[in-house]
Amino acid sequence: MSTHIQIRQLLREIADRMQALGLWQDAPPQAEAFSSVEPFCIDTMSAEQWLQWVFLPKMHDLLDSQAALPQGFAIYPYFELAFAQRHEELQPLMVTLLALDNLFASAKN
Repeated sequence: MSTHIQIRQLLREIADRMQALGLWQDAPPQAEAFSSVEPFCIDTMSAEQWLQWVFLPKMHDLLDSQAALPQGFAIYPYFELAFAQRHEELQPLMVTLLALDNLFASAKN
């Protein structure tokens, strides 16, 4: 199975897990929240907002346009900190985020 297909599956799994855990939001944050220059829009969005409204769409856009995929990044450490108080409750999502990081770590564009 190609890396792109595996990534798409994991992105879908992230969305599904967010919905199942009650993290999915029906409405996006205010437009100005997207203009943040901070990593993960940490100053304007919650971790789950960034994941849903920034990361997932950006990754789908890259896959759809067949652009080079990012390398040398990991999102799991941020979510491990952001969800520290809820880590056990959110374990299914955390496992999927780690799987995505591991896939990117082993992938070649």
